[in-house]
Amino acid sequence: MNPIDLRQIAIEAMKTRDLRPAFAPEALREAEAARTKAPERSGDIRDLRHLLWFSIDNDDTRDLDQLSFAQEHPDGGTRLLVAIADVDALVKPDRAIDEHAGANTTSVYTAAGVFPMLPELLSNDLTSLHESQERLAVVVDMRVAPDGAVAQADVYRATVFNHAKLAYDAVSAWLDGQAPPLPKLAQVPGLEEQLRLHDALASRLRQLRSDRGALNLKSSAARPVFKDGELVDLQPDEKNRAKDLIADLMIAANGATARYLVEKGFPSLRRLLQAPRRWDRIVALAASHGVALPAEADALALDGFLQLRRKADPEGFADLSLSVVKMLGAGEYSAGAAGVKSQGHFGLAVADYAHSTAPNRRYPDLITQRLLKAAIAGDAPPYDAEALAAIASHSTTQENNANKVERQVLKAAGAWLLHDRIGESFDAIVTGAAPKGTFVRIHRPMLEGRVVRGFEGLDVGDVLRVRLVAVDALQSFIDFERVT
Repeated sequence: MNPIDLRQIAIEAMKTRDLRPAFAPEALREAEAARTKAPERSGDIRDLRHLLWFSIDNDDTRDLDQLSFAQEHPDGGTRLLVAIADVDALVKPDRAIDEHAGANTTSVYTAAGVFPMLPELLSNDLTSLHESQERLAVVVDMRVAPDGAVAQADVYRATVFNHAKLAYDAVSAWLDGQAPPLPKLAQVPGLEEQLRLHDALASRLRQLRSDRGALNLKSSAARPVFKDGELVDLQPDEKNRAKDLIADLMIAANGATARYLVEKGFPSLRRLLQAPRRWDRIVALAASHGVALPAEADALALDGFLQLRRKADPEGFADLSLSVVKMLGAGEYSAGAAGVKSQGHFGLAVADYAHSTAPNRRYPDLITQRLLKAAIAGDAPPYDAEALAAIASHSTTQENNANKVERQVLKAAGAWLLHDRIGESFDAIVTGAAPKGTFVRIHRPMLEGRVVRGFEGLDVGDVLRVRLVAVDALQSFIDFERVT
């Protein structure tokens, strides 16, 4: 079988789903012009370059959106600062780059490569918080109480400097005592203390949300593995301690920015996850493990069940988590009227939650940044509730389209890997059961396919054996039959 052109498959998939795989010439000209254009610096901009800012991200990440710094207080509380790249300083509304970003609303991460929301000259360079570079940022300055509650917060503009770019896997291994000290710890005085303080602070933030019903799930996604430029495997890309650390800090910052806009009387974009539509199925799943959940959706009760299963069956917890994630449904964007609290995020156990920490990658974050900067400056909101509602609806649609593209390309890659394994059987878990079809995920390689025979009676969360009956990389389908 000849190798497939995954990138061309991705391009065609994006076009089919109303996503733009390439930038218009005018957008590229705007990006090039930004090389010599000084970012907008009007208003009060604090100089915080002296603080020990650092980043943790994937090893190969170039579009760095945030830095952080923490400082202990004598009362046991902690000051936490999150600096978010000031993308709006170079990406102005109603210009060609902004028009492209507003059309796609997200970067698309496929097995064929990344299709960025902004030209790489910006997202990977001029608006990225690179190590050893001075950059403009919007800073979320929070006071975290000893119990993990964000007691107060302020938002302002500042100049920052990334003193150390660190990677998730290396930091996680060191924190877990499974690796020697990172070289950066010797090179950057005070960095070790910052990492340990961040780790402890993230734990407190996480524990408080857990006490309120935040769901502690173990999720993993498939990561393409290439050797000499050829796709050879799809392996789990699982969460770890450092990823959880950054996630906890970003959740705190996203909640603080949402509350800041409420306090300023501004409309806003919110990130919501409603109570599960398939709560009855979650109740049945828990009952199959001998746990009774209430008839009405209850995040605390659900997390209690998850914690029990994590302890009882750590090896099977990832599959259980996947089942619950599928039953919870997808998050969405919504417009919040000025001064009005939202219904919040069921999975995170937070209210008034906004996406604000990734403006290089997500358009709602860039919109939120513009709202924040207007509020800081004392200006009128740059978007009204009606405009935000349209952006929210379109962003939700495009996020779903991007996810479908990513899955399609991943399935094409998986079909290519499995083309000579027809007839083999695999352990699987049902990830979707609807009139359009029943879908399962196998573990190695980690990918999803459709059950074309023997799917009757299957539902999300069911575990079974399946046999591979057909693949087509160009059509991105993988077909299984149930093994009885």
